Amino acid sequence: MKLVGKQTWVFEDVYLQATGTAVGPFEADGPLGEHFDVAYRNLYCGEKTWELAERRLMKEAIEVCLQKGNITMDEMDVFLAGDLLNQNVTANYTARELPFPFLCMFGACSTSMETLAVGAALVDGGFARRALTATSSHNATAERQFRYPTELGVQKPKSATFTVTGAGAALIGRKKGRFRVAAATIGRVIDAGLKNLLDMGSAMAPAAAHTIEQHFLDLHRTPVDYDLIVTGDLSRVGSIILKELLMEAGYDVTTNYNDCGLMVYRPDQATFAGGSGCACCAVVTYGYLLKEMEKGTIQRMLVVATGALLSSTMIQQNESIPAIAHAVVIEAVRG
Repeated sequence: MKLVGKQTWVFEDVYLQATGTAVGPFEADGPLGEHFDVAYRNLYCGEKTWELAERRLMKEAIEVCLQKGNITMDEMDVFLAGDLLNQNVTANYTARELPFPFLCMFGACSTSMETLAVGAALVDGGFARRALTATSSHNATAERQFRYPTELGVQKPKSATFTVTGAGAALIGRKKGRFRVAAATIGRVIDAGLKNLLDMGSAMAPAAAHTIEQHFLDLHRTPVDYDLIVTGDLSRVGSIILKELLMEAGYDVTTNYNDCGLMVYRPDQATFAGGSGCACCAVVTYGYLLKEMEKGTIQRMLVVATGALLSSTMIQQNESIPAIAHAVVIEAVRG
């Protein structure tokens, strides 16, 4: 059985062979700007609309990823992707130009690790030789769909997060690479009963805590087994709650924990509580953290992408916000 415990999949000889990232202006000006493959200085990214700009970011990330992996379109077996927009239009419209099978997936901001986990399972199970995964988000498209159009200039509280403009792609296969996808813990939907769409961190923190705790139980591990435990987009508010929840469960992550939403922007950038969005975890992991692994700073990390599965329609009907978190173990391959 490759299912270990209740929720964890363990893989054999599955490698992260190449990645590609593309970001917008705020991310390019942030502390990790030099680590991204493509950067645009305007939110339109050379396109006429923000939705087209997001699509361009995903296409750019995919192209860079395949170039790095020295793989042609004809050599790919399956494409797994998703985004934040209605009916996953960024992923769907990108996939229509790719000549291989497509699995559209939605996990909100958890989509980066959801696609990576499922792609690794397909490769490990022999259903694909190579899998391409991708996800994206755009600050202006997300604001228009889930909250208020940017043009309105609506004021926000400090608990609000700032959707990352960017895209990340990853190539998975059996050919030995520098990074091994070792395991994945698939999360459960956790609803803490919160309804504030301007406080995603508080809504997602319980889901992240549940997945991390279950991961430790399934693999009989503790926080010290990881050089880094990183969440996707809990940012300033949610990160504090997560550490408190894990401490209550008996797990102290204060020395080796961080959040991509806190890493992608400088404190002096006007991004409220920090970054969020599908691209947040994707660009930080694929653009920066893997380079740290390559340098030897990190040997094993647990990447926990968190997602708020909200709908603007359901929020207007006074529904609470269900959330989910998917965790993937990535290990550096030496020699």
